[in-house]
Amino acid sequence: MRKFKTTADIPVPKKLIDQVIGQGKAVALVKKAAAQRRNVLMLGSPGTGKSMLAQGMAELMPATEMEDVLIYPNPNDENRPLVRVVKTYPSQSEIKGDAFLSALYAGMGMALGRLASLNNTTLAAVGKPKSEAEKFEEKMVGQTTMEGAGQGRLITQSSRQKPQVRGASGGMLLLFIAMSLIIFLYTAGAFQNEAVSSTVNTALSGDNRWFLLAIAGMVVLFYLANKFTATVGRRMGAFETNEPKLILDNSGKREAPFVDATGTKAGALLGDVKHDPLQSGGLGTPPHLRVEGGAVHRANHGVLFIDEVASLKARSQQELLTAMQEKKYPITGQSEMSSGALVKTEPVPCDFVLVAAGNVMDVRGMHPALRSRIRGNGYEVYMEDTMLDTEENRDRVVQFVAQEVQKDQKIPHFDREAVEEIISEAKRKAGRKKRLTLNLRELGGLVRAAGDIAAEEKAQVVEASHVRKAMVVAQTLEQQMSTRYIETRKDYRVFETEGFAVGKVNGLAVLGEGGGSGLVMPIVAEVTPASSKTEGKLIATGKLGKIAQEAVENVSAIIKKHIGRDVSEYDVHIQFLQTYEGVEGDSASVSIALAMLSAMEGIPIDQNIAMTGSLSVRGEVLPIGGATAKCEAAIEAGMKKILLPRANADDVYLPANLRKKIEIVPVEDIVDILRHALKNGREKEALIKKIKHLDINADRKPVLGGKHAERKRRFGAKGKKR
Repeated sequence: MRKFKTTADIPVPKKLIDQVIGQGKAVALVKKAAAQRRNVLMLGSPGTGKSMLAQGMAELMPATEMEDVLIYPNPNDENRPLVRVVKTYPSQSEIKGDAFLSALYAGMGMALGRLASLNNTTLAAVGKPKSEAEKFEEKMVGQTTMEGAGQGRLITQSSRQKPQVRGASGGMLLLFIAMSLIIFLYTAGAFQNEAVSSTVNTALSGDNRWFLLAIAGMVVLFYLANKFTATVGRRMGAFETNEPKLILDNSGKREAPFVDATGTKAGALLGDVKHDPLQSGGLGTPPHLRVEGGAVHRANHGVLFIDEVASLKARSQQELLTAMQEKKYPITGQSEMSSGALVKTEPVPCDFVLVAAGNVMDVRGMHPALRSRIRGNGYEVYMEDTMLDTEENRDRVVQFVAQEVQKDQKIPHFDREAVEEIISEAKRKAGRKKRLTLNLRELGGLVRAAGDIAAEEKAQVVEASHVRKAMVVAQTLEQQMSTRYIETRKDYRVFETEGFAVGKVNGLAVLGEGGGSGLVMPIVAEVTPASSKTEGKLIATGKLGKIAQEAVENVSAIIKKHIGRDVSEYDVHIQFLQTYEGVEGDSASVSIALAMLSAMEGIPIDQNIAMTGSLSVRGEVLPIGGATAKCEAAIEAGMKKILLPRANADDVYLPANLRKKIEIVPVEDIVDILRHALKNGREKEALIKKIKHLDINADRKPVLGGKHAERKRRFGAKGKKR
């Protein structure tokens, strides 16, 4: 591992793609896909860096010209709005060669001069430093320059200003003339001016003046109503308007767009047209103003990222495929019950690169044509769950810790001993010998938890003690549940940790996905005479899943073959005690076999032993997952010995203080299980002798005896009589 005092000494790469840890193959494919604009399908466990790879791909995408999209009303058919695509930032030559653009940007230049003058005056008055004034001016001016507002935004701003200016000035002029006339007449009547004819004086005298005031009030109300209509008329359809709606605005963007459409519905993904409840009486909102762009349109010339891609409905996947093929997709209302379903725009550009992600099971839920499209113009990659425990990869974990500290910006840096504790936890979570986990999301949670503890203690750096405290504080739900299960079952003696018992075994299991938390799972068996004259029954209870049920059936085959006992003469009852959450998998096979043999032969089992392992029909003990978590559960329960598949012996990673509390015994076959777990005595030796004539080593053929040997001597290997 590299030399450093704290993670502050570790340089953090600027590009996201260089911050991805342990996914060398995936990084190489993503770089290639970004250069050639190819689609990518990434499958793997959560927290292995799929979303970071997608964002990094957007950074690597070749620079293209950004485009804004505006929706205009169609004078011939309002339900078929027109689409206009413009460059977000046109070149100087394009501006000079187009009269409309020249006028548009010339007007913006005049506005910038006034804005800059106003900003300088304001900043001078408040006495801000020059550097801050310059930053403020750049920020304000940048919102309306080519570096800020794009062409689409400028067009919409320009179209909004024109009707507002004309409406405001005309209304004010009308109000001024009317009010001046009424005030003149009212004043003339109030003073009974002799210069005015007697007829006028008589008309404006007395209560008639209040009538003039009422007229003045009506004029004011009329003006306010006209002002309100002018303000919201474009939205309420009070008058015809050609104002466009900007549905795709790339102002301020200099990199390829990255749009995360994970979990979106059809409208958010493909675009939608809003429902308008006011469809009659001329009060409805014009259709083109109700159009909303979707994620496929916002990702134009960029990356569209969809995690858990199988969660998309089949229709959405089909429409997504259409958008990928055509590189443009019209927007229409997604609900048949909405008035927006009547509206359909012209095709809107959506030339994006799709990065889909999920787990292996998601492949079943993907539309075959969508996956074929990705394979035909892209790559598929399966994410790594672990990486080799080498010096180079340990340095990558160091870099990961430095990255997490920099991203969080609220926790102190880690010293060398604290990083070594993180690496130790990465080994434990890997669950495989000489490997480091790549579930960096959970490892990042541990980093932040340790940092929070150090920050709470006002420590300058995170130390190893803070990481150890965080391991307790930041336990997963499964770990907390497992601890409570073990305490409860121990208090009520659901399982034993000492003595001997017939037909009762302390099995081991993992709780939840990922195998991060172990659990002691007691299994009991009872054998009774068959209730049916024709055949016995094998009854297993405990909410078993399909694989667990099959494992029970395989065990009965082992007993038939290896001890010569006809199980059809018995009813065998197997119970997984208090497994309310259900049981799945075959790692309890050795426990089931031992419980059945003990019940049949009446030989007690050592209750100080816990065990795990998958059993083949030939009696071989096969490797399992979650070995470390299961050993931790056995230690917490107070067991003294664990029987573990020999193939998993090096997968167990325990701290020295835990390792000395338990004896781990690797086993290869059912004979090893019987030899270590059953109580010593003549019955045990007799049972072992029954199956000892079979060599259950997978690398050698079984040795035949008795009638089988005699038949082979007389007829030969091919069955022909000699």
